[in-house]
Amino acid sequence: MLLLRCHLKRALPQKVLCRLCAVMGKLQSKFKHSTYKYSRPDGFIEERIQTKAFQEYSPAHMDTVSVVAALNSDLCVSGGKDKTVVAYNWRTGNVVKRFKGHEREITKIACIFKSSQFFSASRDKMVMMWDLQSSSQPRQKFSGHTMVVTGLTVSPDSSQLCTGSRDNTLLLWDVGTGQCAERASVSRNLVRTQTCTFTANSFAAVISFRLWDSRGLQVAHTFPTQQHIQTYCEVSEDGHKCVSCSSGFEGEGCEATLWDLRQTRSRICEYRGHFQTVASCIFLPRALASMPAIATSSHDCKVKIWNQDTGACLFTLSLDGSGPLTSLAVADSISLLCVSFSRGIHLLRVDRSQGLELREVAAF
Repeated sequence: MLLLRCHLKRALPQKVLCRLCAVMGKLQSKFKHSTYKYSRPDGFIEERIQTKAFQEYSPAHMDTVSVVAALNSDLCVSGGKDKTVVAYNWRTGNVVKRFKGHEREITKIACIFKSSQFFSASRDKMVMMWDLQSSSQPRQKFSGHTMVVTGLTVSPDSSQLCTGSRDNTLLLWDVGTGQCAERASVSRNLVRTQTCTFTANSFAAVISFRLWDSRGLQVAHTFPTQQHIQTYCEVSEDGHKCVSCSSGFEGEGCEATLWDLRQTRSRICEYRGHFQTVASCIFLPRALASMPAIATSSHDCKVKIWNQDTGACLFTLSLDGSGPLTSLAVADSISLLCVSFSRGIHLLRVDRSQGLELREVAAF
């Protein structure tokens, strides 16, 4: 394909070439040069340059992407500054459906995994519920915050939705009726984000970092104060642990922290190595890393995989030129989705043929 296009460029006018390239399709194979760090068994860290073919899919959004979440093993849902929510098949590189209804940038996405339903939050102070199998209109609207919605999580049984906002409130909603069932105000600090545990009775909210009981929205525990603002948190599948990450600059702060939700006196482990704000942190499936592991993405354009128990950095992938990395999600047992400020969504694949490696295989 590359030789054919070079030949045509000399023989045809530019307008004809552009039309022909469009007909040839949206999927293009290119070669990607990227650097990564590999931790050898002897403890020595090598920096390598890899040249891999990767796919350029049609972009999911026409502007900067803010957040991505997995809907099932084939589809992801993303939102961005173009005010749209997009369901995208990352295996084929196709937009499945676009949803329009918000008036400002999408800030958060929460999916009911292995279903067709998901939620979006926005700077327009609204939260909306969507269904991939119904119309493009929102199935339910949740209106009650007075400032941008920055936290969004759905309970394991999908009957309740919890939202947090810069208006310093947490709201608990009945999904079926769209009515606010509980409200809690925080006198200081902004609700940055929150995530639900799998006990169905509590959730973690990044304020100074607190554990809340969803029965009445009461604070169950306040964790030790961190030096920098916590930007994101996620709870493990068994509901026992939570990982949060912090803002920072030039290596000050910029860490992720593991907490035990059953024994809440102090942190279990810290993961240090990023040089700018860590915007996202996730637990990795055992099948993906073959050990308990955590992944982080940062404004320093790096994705890191960590040994959950020891805090050792197992692998670093640099997505140079992509801008700050703002969101991270597990796509399937060997793939991650990573949002960058400049280049949209990256599909990353784990390769264990020569140890643990992470490489970019597509972008959209």
